[in-house]
Amino acid sequence: MKIYTRKGDDGSTGLLYGGRVPKSGAGPVAYGDADEAVAALGLARAECSPDDELFGILVDLQRQIFVAGAELATAPENRHKLTDGTTRVTAGMVEALEPLIDDVTGRFEAPREFVIPGENRVSAALDLARTVVRRAERGAVAATAEGWLEPGSHVVAYLNRLSDLIWTLARWQEGGFRPSRAGT
Repeated sequence: MKIYTRKGDDGSTGLLYGGRVPKSGAGPVAYGDADEAVAALGLARAECSPDDELFGILVDLQRQIFVAGAELATAPENRHKLTDGTTRVTAGMVEALEPLIDDVTGRFEAPREFVIPGENRVSAALDLARTVVRRAERGAVAATAEGWLEPGSHVVAYLNRLSDLIWTLARWQEGGFRPSRAGT
């Protein structure tokens, strides 16, 4: 098997469950940004030890972004083929981020001014990932406005909450650590 197919040389791309659309379309732009977010989180994860709590959190988030990417990579006429939590973002996925944000927020003193990224390599990589997630969110908003995503899709809310979580993870990794309040 060769990695190249030459099918995209005309500026089109294949979609999950079939069909081809221009690479510049709202869906491909948004799922491209989601793919970049997965890679950016990988950069942050590469700075962690596999034993670190953050490492496991980031792997889980990378897998979840694939779910958002799958939904974005599916043409509206094939949405009925999506599976909740595997290829379609659910309300539960959005809601599950909030307790994690709350837990991690309790581990550090919140900054009282704008944060300049770069305190350390992990937090800098997380801040970069956060900005890519925000771009993917804007792309998902555009995809919704163009009718690519259904108005009831949870992709935008998921990406919005995810960027909040990644900001929180970056601040936690900068220091000012306080033990988790979970389980107490």
